[in-house]
Amino acid sequence: MRLRLKQPSALPGFTPALGFTVFYISAIVLLPLAVLLARSATQDWAQLWHSISAPRAVAAYRLSLFTAMAGALLNAVFGLLLAWVLVRYRFPGSRIVDALIDLPFALPTSVAGITLTALYAGNGWIGRYLEKLGLNVAFTELGIVVAVTFVGLPLVVRNVQPVLQDLEIETEEAAASLGANRWQSFRRVIFPSLCPALVTGFALAFARGLGEYGSVIFISGNMPMRTETATVLIMAKLEQFDISGASALAAVMIACSFTMLLSINLLQSWMRRCKTA
Repeated sequence: MRLRLKQPSALPGFTPALGFTVFYISAIVLLPLAVLLARSATQDWAQLWHSISAPRAVAAYRLSLFTAMAGALLNAVFGLLLAWVLVRYRFPGSRIVDALIDLPFALPTSVAGITLTALYAGNGWIGRYLEKLGLNVAFTELGIVVAVTFVGLPLVVRNVQPVLQDLEIETEEAAASLGANRWQSFRRVIFPSLCPALVTGFALAFARGLGEYGSVIFISGNMPMRTETATVLIMAKLEQFDISGASALAAVMIACSFTMLLSINLLQSWMRRCKTA
């Protein structure tokens, strides 16, 4: 009788490591989400629907989705450009610029909100000149876009930058030797390799902007039906001790973020399959 030997795992202690991973994710991520959903379920269906479909809540959803999408798109464009400059060019102060990219990570979001408000208010250093051009930033939807763009920029740059660094220059030289111009080399050779990282950065920036609170609360003005985001509305309900209503709104935002991230992951998987096919 031939015995079948069990193949050793490449990772020592795989079973306890997997068990600890599942426990850690459950304790840190799944359990709080389960409590949040259970808290929102304390209302009956009529109350729950009234909480999540009220005109004020719908306006907050719409504003949050629009500003998060606008900020993520801006970061996708200019984050790619910034990562390109930092990787492909050397200039005085490049290391300082590279270090400043991570500043929104280290800076408390409330401090960022106060700073942006001071800059873009009507009497601010930048806002006073924009106001003369008829462009108001602080206490408008545009101010929220500025805030979520500020906090989401590192997520795009730090996702794209390593991929750019790993790209071999020989592939571009080969494309040039075959007669491709710079735009064709970028579109046909470079961008397909950057696309998965760029999409990931876009999704993370969108999710971060969707849930941003600290920097938004100061620059938005928090005017209901106009500049009140979903996160600010959730906080307002908590201050009114409407825990169930706040939990219901939070559950809607979680569903939006999860749907977006799941869609991006499925898109990335499809792109990888198409690339290897």
